[in-house]
Amino acid sequence: RIDPQLLCPVKHRSAKAQAHLTVIRARAGLVRSRTALINVARGLTKSYGERLRGCSPRNLNKRAEGLSVELRTALGPLLEEIESLSERIREYNQRIEGIAQEHYPETALLKQVKGVGTLVALTYMLTLEDPHRFSKSRDAGCYAGLQPGRRNSGQSQPQMRISKEGDAYLRGLLVQSAHHILGPFGADSDLRRWGLKLAERGGKNGKKRAIVATARKLAVLLHRLWVSGEVYEPFYSSSRRVLVAAA
Repeated sequence: RIDPQLLCPVKHRSAKAQAHLTVIRARAGLVRSRTALINVARGLTKSYGERLRGCSPRNLNKRAEGLSVELRTALGPLLEEIESLSERIREYNQRIEGIAQEHYPETALLKQVKGVGTLVALTYMLTLEDPHRFSKSRDAGCYAGLQPGRRNSGQSQPQMRISKEGDAYLRGLLVQSAHHILGPFGADSDLRRWGLKLAERGGKNGKKRAIVATARKLAVLLHRLWVSGEVYEPFYSSSRRVLVAAA
């Protein structure tokens, strides 16, 4: 016997959202291919006894100018293919910007958070599609697979690793944004302060756990901004504490 109350309806993505999400996934495939080719170029250079320092595609050709003539000749077609992929990726970036501005102007609400760009905001919106599918914004973190699991055994309730359920690509983008927020170039905010404080008391793997926790908080924050349409206040919690202390 099955209790119908335990079953949840499956929400199918619309054809329009699926088509736009396909553009993002195609770009992701090119990025993976470019990364693989860059790693091949660096590996071949190292095996030849030289170094191709850095892996940024923007200055890869400039770095290759310092290589020997034989190595530049051997890697020439490979570097040209990397440059071609970079050009295709730039074209996809322009298409994604156009899609966001024309069809999803709500991405501007999500981009208020420093560290969240058009790609992250649009992928977030297309993956969830309906912001009202969750009764609480906290459910967005669970949907992205960033919620720690739990195992109940008698009186013991140890906290386990995150579930990693849901869309892996969206989860990876949220983690990348969390890296930027907690990184050296991240803008000061309550979210950054909370993540850095968590990293300090997290022990050996404190920074990794703080990044995942910040990504989960970011997923909740983005959903809240999307639903409410409010202006993002980076120091909302701090200002409330100050007001309470003054009262």
